[in-house]
Amino acid sequence: IASPHRGEEAVSPNGSDISGLELRLPLWSVVPSALVDQLSLPLTGQDSILEPLCFPERPACSCSAVGVQSGGAELLVCLFCSESVPTQQKDALLRHLLLEHKLVIADVKLIADLAKYLLYWKGRFMEQSLTDFCSVIKTNSTGPVEKQEEYFLLCDVLPEDRLFREKLQQKRLEEVLEQQQREREDSSFHRLCMFCSEEFTGNRSSMLNHMAREHSFSIGLPDNIVYCDQFLDTLQDKLDNLQCLYCEKTFRDKTTLKDHMRKKAHRRINANNHEYDRFYVINYLELGKTWEEVQSEDDRELVEDEDDDWSDWRAHPLSAVCLFCEHQSETMEQIYTHMKESHGFDLHRLKTELNLKFYQQVKLVNFIRRQIHQSRCYGCQQAFDCRADVLRHLEAEGHMMALPEASAWDQPQYYFPTYENDALLCTLSDSEEDETDTTEHSEDVPVIAEDISNLRDIRQSSVLDQLLRSRASCS
Repeated sequence: IASPHRGEEAVSPNGSDISGLELRLPLWSVVPSALVDQLSLPLTGQDSILEPLCFPERPACSCSAVGVQSGGAELLVCLFCSESVPTQQKDALLRHLLLEHKLVIADVKLIADLAKYLLYWKGRFMEQSLTDFCSVIKTNSTGPVEKQEEYFLLCDVLPEDRLFREKLQQKRLEEVLEQQQREREDSSFHRLCMFCSEEFTGNRSSMLNHMAREHSFSIGLPDNIVYCDQFLDTLQDKLDNLQCLYCEKTFRDKTTLKDHMRKKAHRRINANNHEYDRFYVINYLELGKTWEEVQSEDDRELVEDEDDDWSDWRAHPLSAVCLFCEHQSETMEQIYTHMKESHGFDLHRLKTELNLKFYQQVKLVNFIRRQIHQSRCYGCQQAFDCRADVLRHLEAEGHMMALPEASAWDQPQYYFPTYENDALLCTLSDSEEDETDTTEHSEDVPVIAEDISNLRDIRQSSVLDQLLRSRASCS
């Protein structure tokens, strides 16, 4: 986990010292879901953003991996009070922990059994102080004491937390493998095909292979699937509701739906729908990895003797979104030029004039994103009804480059991205001061060119030659 710079308000729990680390990655890149599940870290009052924000034009980052959790009837208990909710209302409890107790649990989606996880830490918090386990992030650290708030981060940087998460994951994997083995050996399977109503009895593989062979509909090898009956029930419910399994559009009748799926070759499931993740064993194998990541590893060439040819490899273009509008560009120079020419906002100039370091740029971008999202002028704090009104005000009043005092935006809470898939944050760099240090230093040292026009004279007058002559005369 990357901490703020030394001197910032970040306190590490015993056994997980993070305050001394100064990584070149921002905080969210190592704890991607620490606040994605519950926040962009809220400020006090109406400045709170509790839902995870994403730019609609792009999918969420793959680093926010979706874990697999069961939807049992267990209650989720609060770690500090008597509050409890059903498993299906997980978000309500997480919001309660955040607002009432200032606690954030990192990577909630990767916890195999959240109910047992909460019970475990409820007991541990009764035995020891919260700060023995959690990192502390203080908001408004440069402001008055009465306006400062402390938030607590519980994450797997703490060895005890990591070990317990792995224990839950291992137990879940054992349960899943046992369930899969029972389904493999089960001979009491009985179901109708979803497409032709042909009846199948015996083992589930007969029906799955039939759908793949006769209807070109494959959900994978039978041995890779677990909770097969629930999986087929889920697919059947979608078809009964006249919904395409791939594009998930709804149609007026079954005939239209079947023609659509046949003509569009949509007789397959939507791989981006994580509702299906818990039906594939691959999602239970490694803590913190989704089936896409594991599958990608399986596809790699592992032969060490062969030279890989990367000549035809092309990187996926990084698309960044403007701070003020929905314009996107695939190169950073284009997005910086767009903001300068279209909105009069020069990020390069601000970085140079204010000598902004890397983390200061991160906080400034997140601050501006938050203000624009909440339809507020970041220069004078005037609130408006919509983003368009804010932009008109910024341009009319000349507030585009009018930043408030650094104390307003140079705060630890702005380490966390307002938009979790903000590619602009990945392109920031340190101030040009670091780049010019070497040049300025070299300019202070005179460089004297050696006159080598007469090499013979140089050899005769060299110190080494004199030492050799002296030694020869002594001997």
